Amino acid sequence: MARPHRLQAEGCFYHITCRGNGRKNIYVNDKDREKFLEYLVKAKEKFQFYLHAYCLMNNHYHLLIETTQANLSRIMQYINTAYSVYYNVKHNKSGHLFQGRYKSILVEQDAYFAELTRYIHTNPVRAKLAVNPAGYRWSSYGAYIHGNNYGFVDMDKVKQILGMELKRYREFVEGAKSYPDPLKNVYAGFILGGDKFIKDKLDQIQGEVESGDFAHKRAIKNIVKPETIINAVSDYFRISSDGLRSLKKHPQTSKQAAIYLIRKKTGLTNAQVGALFGMKHAAVSMSALGFEKKMLNDQGLKSAIDKITLKFEV
Repeated sequence: MARPHRLQAEGCFYHITCRGNGRKNIYVNDKDREKFLEYLVKAKEKFQFYLHAYCLMNNHYHLLIETTQANLSRIMQYINTAYSVYYNVKHNKSGHLFQGRYKSILVEQDAYFAELTRYIHTNPVRAKLAVNPAGYRWSSYGAYIHGNNYGFVDMDKVKQILGMELKRYREFVEGAKSYPDPLKNVYAGFILGGDKFIKDKLDQIQGEVESGDFAHKRAIKNIVKPETIINAVSDYFRISSDGLRSLKKHPQTSKQAAIYLIRKKTGLTNAQVGALFGMKHAAVSMSALGFEKKMLNDQGLKSAIDKITLKFEV
């Protein structure tokens, strides 16, 4: 089944959730949670988005972010890849840490902001990890009730959008007798808002898909130069710095890794990749497919590719 198209645009609000593979825990201890937040801050610096709320649970996390560019996928790829590499190295693990794709819900800001942040901040209470949201360390609720961003949350933006004083917000959260789930009103699994908002976003998505060029434009924006990939592979396999010439002489695995990543991360055709390595285009395709099969049976190789990718996407 084809993946649904994600609407990626500037000035959009997204509620993001991502779960551990098999619903297993994604944090072993508080050091892991601190490291995740470090990567979250680095992602903000790199991709220039606003963080409005977050909550780190045991086996999943919640984020409420506002983009300033059409780059949601790049934001999430950075956060999940960086943390997964850290986690696997730190805890001597291999394989996928997260379960499939992250889930993103496009949110209408004015209508649902306060209600959705309350839902995020009360997750630990509903999961019986805390009696009161103020007693849970790993969420943005402390920033809301104290008005301090702790380096993570963009509280100036929050105050503009929230529609109430922070003191009133605390009463709104802690004074509630129950915690309504705003996500029960999500339309088609990915839009939360009023009728007009939903129609406008669906029209925007349909326009992108029917134009036939959204994937091409995104590919151009996210393109990576083949020399960058070659240098990253060379560095990882400790090949000398003269790049392609050394890569050609190196054991087959590193060459296959470079071919696989160049095909995946650049706009080059098989013939163009073949010209780089002195190969026929059919051999390029066979090499990349063979390497992909190797990764399915070798988690160490998959981990190596994740680390190499991190070098040129971070």
